[in-house]
Amino acid sequence: MARVYERRPRATTGLGRSPHKAVPTAFYYGPVFLDGSRRRRRRWPLFALLAVLIGGGVATAAYFAFFQKPGNVSHPNAEFNVAPPPRKQKLATDTFKWPVYGYTKTRTRYLNAKLRPPFKQLWEFSAGPLIEVQPILIDGVLYFSPNDGTVFALRAKDGKQLWKEKVGDLNASAPTYDHGRIFVVTMSANVTALRAKDGKRLWGRGLSAPSESSPVVVGDLVCFGSQDGTVYGLRVKDGSTAWTYHTGGSVKGGLAYDNGNLYFGDYSGNVTAIRAKDGSRVWSTGTSGRAFQQSGEFYSTPAVSNGRVYLGNTDGFVYSFTARDGQLAWRHGTGAYVYSSAAVGPGPNGTQTVFIGGYDRTFYALDARSGNVLWAYSAPGRISGAPTLIGDVVYFADLDTKSTTGLDAKTGRQVFSFNAGIFNPVISDGKRIYLTGFGREFAFEPQKSAPKLKPPPKLVFEKNL
Repeated sequence: MARVYERRPRATTGLGRSPHKAVPTAFYYGPVFLDGSRRRRRRWPLFALLAVLIGGGVATAAYFAFFQKPGNVSHPNAEFNVAPPPRKQKLATDTFKWPVYGYTKTRTRYLNAKLRPPFKQLWEFSAGPLIEVQPILIDGVLYFSPNDGTVFALRAKDGKQLWKEKVGDLNASAPTYDHGRIFVVTMSANVTALRAKDGKRLWGRGLSAPSESSPVVVGDLVCFGSQDGTVYGLRVKDGSTAWTYHTGGSVKGGLAYDNGNLYFGDYSGNVTAIRAKDGSRVWSTGTSGRAFQQSGEFYSTPAVSNGRVYLGNTDGFVYSFTARDGQLAWRHGTGAYVYSSAAVGPGPNGTQTVFIGGYDRTFYALDARSGNVLWAYSAPGRISGAPTLIGDVVYFADLDTKSTTGLDAKTGRQVFSFNAGIFNPVISDGKRIYLTGFGREFAFEPQKSAPKLKPPPKLVFEKNL
């Protein structure tokens, strides 16, 4: 049976009217059924349209926020300290010290020395297993550890083995030196102190997880990270724990030290500064570099210079943060993983420059203040290890050709090539360079210029009389 309805005016309040008084038909709001119910308009098409519009807007915002690849960033007003150029050191091969991975505790990998190719090879030493990280050098002795966890001591002038000591079953880091002692952490989850002169074990202790974080000594503490996110400050005298700090991801790179603070990145995508004396946090920041605002991983060991922290990330960017408070100063995209650590020193026209390579087979010279590209070099393969800047030549190795390349730091022009090298290839004492191949160590010195030959005597012919 069809429902019957009549038209009825709607009551209203306001404008002095009684709520029971009928209003003019101009204010009529629609039919009312005789049973008192009101006829409902079909509003679902409008709601559906609104839902589509809102959903489209949310999807668009989500795309730009989460899926669209982030671009380069540069904040030119971020804090940057212009330091005077370093003085050239008086270098003596028998007393020179390269005591830690990266040369200095700031891990800048720059030695201000006048030493350029061409070179001649002095010696070669075969260690056998892969050597991932180059040696340290103390008073004419090289110390390094291949993957099998053996620590070697070689005489730098001729490559003669002085001693070796097994400290673990797997190693992927460099030792560090302090006051006659060598400290080594291993992927076997232990840390060992050896006497530098003969390799005698002074102490050793286990860790909560494997470590490939090349240690650094600050005061009376040896500091490093581990794969369960624990950062350690251990007393150098006996290995006892002074403090620990826990992060959200593995700390695989070394810790860089500057002005009382330790700096490091981790596999949760955060960069953190802690106080070296007690392990308390100063600041921690993420990158928001990948989809859904989840950062890539920091394998790179930071380099600290000019009041900035520089390091690469697997999200394809090289990052610069202010050392004081962790503000993002710039990031520069490479398009592929950046496992490499950076070398920082003078580049074109003396500009402070960040030298770093990536899996995009490109080696970059970036302006340390702005992140702008000063020059780029097409490398023969993917770059995973850290470069080293010796004078005005920067050296790096690649994974694919397993060779080492040297470039003029000012121009990016190739000036050196050697068919060995894979990760972290070169250190120097200012007189020689020491190059790390897959499982071998090499030493080179500048090739002396050929002696000038005396011109042949002139031939004199007597005139025919």
